Amino acid sequence: MTPPSPARLRVEFVLLFVVAPVAVAVLLPASSLFPVLFALVVLSGWLLFRTPGFVLSKLWQGRVSWFRVIAFAGIAAGLSAVLVTSLRPEAWLMPGRAAPWLLVAILLLYPLLSALPQELIFRTLFFERYGPILPDGTAALILNAAIFSLAHLIYWNWIVAALTFAGSLAFAHSYRDRRSFPEALAMHAVAGNILFALGMGAWFYSGNVTPPF
Repeated sequence: MTPPSPARLRVEFVLLFVVAPVAVAVLLPASSLFPVLFALVVLSGWLLFRTPGFVLSKLWQGRVSWFRVIAFAGIAAGLSAVLVTSLRPEAWLMPGRAAPWLLVAILLLYPLLSALPQELIFRTLFFERYGPILPDGTAALILNAAIFSLAHLIYWNWIVAALTFAGSLAFAHSYRDRRSFPEALAMHAVAGNILFALGMGAWFYSGNVTPPF
């Protein structure tokens, strides 16, 4: 398969990672997030299939440092506790208190329906297909974090933007530098579940979104 030209990759990159999230945030309601995510997963799978040298089975060969996963989960828990108790104390542990079975469903489904497709799009597709046009070194990780944060513009909240930027730096480091998709996915899934369990859904729940226009 002939590698796509740098010009084509740049156009794809801008449309997929810049134009699409901004258009979704401005033109569509927050409730459209998961249908849009599903559509992006299908598109990403097609683009990855057409990326020379990409082998899906190799994604699962990376090693997981459970120390890193647990440490990241601890940071996520501590930061979430501070944010929720200081800014939205009424939301503290709300999912477990208000709807325990819903919380169980979130804990079971979030890794599969949210963390996994996000990692495929924003780590695998980002680095595997668009690697030839990415900047070198740390700049690529920062760009990945900025793109991941922009993808959450639909929530219109600086806390979501900051948390997704910081989290993406860790996920991208695991994927690109440690060559471990399983570790990036584990960190994303565990941290996400902790955030929702402690009450961060007050910011990450589409029903609470208030666009600034």
